[in-house]
Amino acid sequence: MPRFSIIVPVFKVQGFLRECLDSVLGQSYTDFEVIAVDDRSPDGCPAILDAYAERDARVRVLHLAENVGLGRARNAGLEEASGDYVLFLDSDDSYTPGLLAAVAAHLEGTGDPDILVFDHVRTHWWGRGGRSTAADLLAAAGTGTFSVRENPEYLHLFLVAWNKAYRRDFFLKHELRYAPGLYEDAPVTYRSMVLADRIACLERIGVEYRQRRQGAITKTPGRRHFDIFAQYEGLFTFLEERPDLEWARPLLFERALDHMLFVLAREDRVTPADRADFYREIRSFHTRHLPKGFTRPDGRRGKEMRLVARAPYAAYAMAHGLRELRGTAGNGKRRVTRAASQRAGRAWYAVQSRLPLDPYLAVYSAFSHRGVLGDPAAIHAKAREIAPHLRGVWVVQEDAVDTLPSGIDFVTPGSQRYHEVMARATYWVNNVNWPGNLAKRPGSVHLQTHQGTPLKYMAADLLTKPGARHGFDVPKMLWRADRWDYSLVANRHSELVWERAYPCHFTSLPTGSPRNDVLVNAGPEAGEAVRARLGVPAGQTVVLYAPTRRDYRRGGHVDRIDLARFAADLGADHTLVVRLHPSLAQGTARGAGLADLHRRGVLIDATDEPHVEDVMLAADVLVTDYSALMFDYANLDRPIVIHADDREAYAASRGTYFDITAEAPGHVSRSYRELAWLFASGTWRDEESTRARAGFRERFCEFDDGHAAERVVRTVLLGEPMSEEAIGVERIPAPAGPRSLTDAR
Repeated sequence: MPRFSIIVPVFKVQGFLRECLDSVLGQSYTDFEVIAVDDRSPDGCPAILDAYAERDARVRVLHLAENVGLGRARNAGLEEASGDYVLFLDSDDSYTPGLLAAVAAHLEGTGDPDILVFDHVRTHWWGRGGRSTAADLLAAAGTGTFSVRENPEYLHLFLVAWNKAYRRDFFLKHELRYAPGLYEDAPVTYRSMVLADRIACLERIGVEYRQRRQGAITKTPGRRHFDIFAQYEGLFTFLEERPDLEWARPLLFERALDHMLFVLAREDRVTPADRADFYREIRSFHTRHLPKGFTRPDGRRGKEMRLVARAPYAAYAMAHGLRELRGTAGNGKRRVTRAASQRAGRAWYAVQSRLPLDPYLAVYSAFSHRGVLGDPAAIHAKAREIAPHLRGVWVVQEDAVDTLPSGIDFVTPGSQRYHEVMARATYWVNNVNWPGNLAKRPGSVHLQTHQGTPLKYMAADLLTKPGARHGFDVPKMLWRADRWDYSLVANRHSELVWERAYPCHFTSLPTGSPRNDVLVNAGPEAGEAVRARLGVPAGQTVVLYAPTRRDYRRGGHVDRIDLARFAADLGADHTLVVRLHPSLAQGTARGAGLADLHRRGVLIDATDEPHVEDVMLAADVLVTDYSALMFDYANLDRPIVIHADDREAYAASRGTYFDITAEAPGHVSRSYRELAWLFASGTWRDEESTRARAGFRERFCEFDDGHAAERVVRTVLLGEPMSEEAIGVERIPAPAGPRSLTDAR
């Protein structure tokens, strides 16, 4: 008996079917059967299914004698299922890598609940979407189980069959079957959710939910959308037979009306000619099934339900239109208010700009006002130490204020004090460009620290890479860079690149990178406190995996490594720590498996650690692809592995200033097999790796000697001449501690 039975109804999807089946059969977890139900598909699907069944014994094909529709095709597959759990997958969708392993682990950890719900991501024909609306609910569920009676908010989870794993004996015991017609998911989903004693949630994106440009039945207007009423009638007939579920009637009544009103509002479902009839059906349903003492929800949906109870369609339509008009007016009012506030801010900025510059005021920002971070933070800290007469004020977004260390003076963008500080500050320190509406006053000093040594093309060089510069206005970027007085560099490579990428009037300062002082000055024990905070067991070898974004994929996220497999292959004496690129932190990358693996203790997700320097100090080896993190990490003189399985695609789409695989700081892997071998054999830290790293450090850590922040403060903020002494001669690396010097496994 397999653990999972995966039922795949198939009808006219020959262009997507192979991708669907491959996503299942390629899962790392293999204890499953696939029951593919050919719903009398008139295209090439039957032959495709038979070919897969011939190649893989886990695939069984059920050819139906006639076309019965999606719901009854699922039922037919269910009759053939033998697994402990049943999962349904539409044949134009696909599973994400590692899903079944994660589902199996979570089922075991929660004691085989009745239902397990996981997340999805919409994949539109023009590109992948963002997080689903269910993400926060799934995360809030934690690692335990619950019932809907205790937590009714979970009835708001996405109303489909394919985001759940059902315990088969639970499904059969309650005679759950799909009815013919559209919206067949609704009665089965709601019945199962209210019947289940134990429901678990997995905060992981498991399904790529394809939004086809054409061919989707639910997005084809017509009378078939009236099927929704028969589906909900069936659900409430069931409730009438179950007095023990009386508590669920108000909840399901609200969800039913909400669903019907949603469908009514969709022009791609109900035609204008059918809306009056559709609305009358909603009112009829409302009259028949309104629970005693029903309390309408707050907000817009509650108001719409009140209209359904009282008003004919003409009144509802008028009210619906007026509501939209009021919404537009309200938005317009907010826009007017915001515009007035911006005008007032600009006026106050102009007034303050007529006052003299404050020679003791320095303003700092990092990563678009995300906090006290990076090179600006290191410069600010050193200025407080050796130039206490200077006042440092940080520009910080509202949502980052709570992350600030104590004692930090800050302003938020757009506030009155923000305009005062920006108008009066003599020193401006940032690692990105300041907004274009801020003028550079005569006598002010603008310092650009950058965000690391560049490997990929930047600024003007992006003009040859139209895909990578999508969303960037390069001329405006250079216009803002014209305000720079100084550009910090950590090596001669950076100096040449910045002068090429930003053909502006500034002076390059060979100071080194201030944020790297903590790395250069660290001892072997420096990362122990960070390791303890991250939860790394004592004596472990820490492997830091830090991938960068890809410009050839919309959204930037590409899974290059099966993280669960990598963590397992590293062995019990290694801990895998993952640090995503900041631009991917709020997208789908973590929901695709990282958050779940972190919660299960398979690896550690360090993406939210505010200071990446701390994460680097905790690591014994860095695995990356094309991230600038490698140049900073090289200061520690610890092994670096470059995983470049898509170098040609990356270089073609983004452009690189040199071939990192030819001038690497350590060994290079071009496939997962090579990467796993480097660690299994211990080659990642051999003499060849050490030699490559030494040359890399000599070239790219040239000016990093542990005194960069002080050099910047004295040169730029205090006006002292830069010392002519050699830079970098005092550099003392911080190699990994003794724990990584043991023999290779």
